[in-house]
Amino acid sequence: MSKEKAILTLDGKRIEFPVVRGTEGDVAIDISKLYEEHHITTFDPSLANTAVCKSTITYIDGDKGILRYRGIPIEQFVTNSPNFVEVAYLLLSGHLPTREEGITFRNRLTENELLNETMRYQFRSVPTSAPPMAQLSASLSNLACFHRDLFVLDTDDEFMDVSAQLISKIRTVAAFIYRRSQGLPYIYPNPNLRYCANFLHMMFSLPYAHHEVSPEVEDALNLILILHADHEQNCSAATVRTVGSSRANVFASCAAGISALWGPLHGGANVEVMEMLDGIHRGGLTPEDCIQMAKDKNNAFRLFGFGHRIYKNYDPRAKILREACDRVFATMKNQNDPLLNIARKLEELALADSYFIDRKLYPNVDFYSGLLLRAMGIPTNMFTVMFAIGRLPGWIAQWKEQHDTIGGRIIRPRQVYVGNTETNYIPVEQRP
Repeated sequence: MSKEKAILTLDGKRIEFPVVRGTEGDVAIDISKLYEEHHITTFDPSLANTAVCKSTITYIDGDKGILRYRGIPIEQFVTNSPNFVEVAYLLLSGHLPTREEGITFRNRLTENELLNETMRYQFRSVPTSAPPMAQLSASLSNLACFHRDLFVLDTDDEFMDVSAQLISKIRTVAAFIYRRSQGLPYIYPNPNLRYCANFLHMMFSLPYAHHEVSPEVEDALNLILILHADHEQNCSAATVRTVGSSRANVFASCAAGISALWGPLHGGANVEVMEMLDGIHRGGLTPEDCIQMAKDKNNAFRLFGFGHRIYKNYDPRAKILREACDRVFATMKNQNDPLLNIARKLEELALADSYFIDRKLYPNVDFYSGLLLRAMGIPTNMFTVMFAIGRLPGWIAQWKEQHDTIGGRIIRPRQVYVGNTETNYIPVEQRP
């Protein structure tokens, strides 16, 4: 806490506030005592300009297009072979794993990849057409029934144990949800496969017919999960922290995060991109037509995948996935994907158009992630589930940080009441 002060003058009264500065130069005014000492609150709809915590996990500079996990630029995770498990460990522990720590964590994931067999009954009790995100959220809550010993985490080892339980089992649950929707037999995890290859095995293998995963596809899935692993205080992360602030266990908190992610304004954006691209293709529209329609405020057409609440520059995640598209589609028999061609042309046109440049509407992570998932064979209704698998380590890390905050209190925002003043009750016989 610096010794700087911010001054507010209200009704002739001078009020001083401490100033908090982040390690990257962020400045915040500490108003935490404002109501207690002066009976004044602030009005900030959607908490759009309110820092609710101090965090060491993720740093974003939207104007410069910067995203870092624990200080490491996101671009550095692309080199060599992308490794989601290593990034998960970084977010959870605060440091990259040593060789021995990496082996231990991977072994933990392998040991915890199976579901208790009685959990399979939960899948029988819902329609095969049930939304995958509804099933995923319910499944994480149900996992708590089998791990009640991990409701209270007293040691770092217990925390890493519950983290491994969740991060490993979520992909098994997700694959089971998909298989049941297709009327296919469940495929159990293969302990000899790495995290992403194992997930694709459970999704697409058949009895006696193992699904082969190319290195390009495995790397691309690693990238998608890495790029979604955390993103500061977004809606779902804030939900996890809010639920966790009541001292709810990590299973319940992450299940709540899945429910928040389910909303189309949060986790469903790449679905909208794919539906848009498919509609353009089927409707015989040209990218040039779409750009003009997007600029016409009287036209109902919307150009999804451009612009971001935080990024006012090219989303660094979109750049990485664009290059991954090139690598993955180059390995496929049909390299000429019409939807990818439309997406590339839309980007080219938008980046050369002053309408989009002036409004800082650049491609975001959702613009290319759906194309990659589709190329892997993952259906559109599973896209948000993939987002949840990637985001889970970030949610757990956010839960832990909130849980460990000294003096942390239950999150309880205030309001500005604008309803009726004191009003008398009217007996029913006297009501008009």
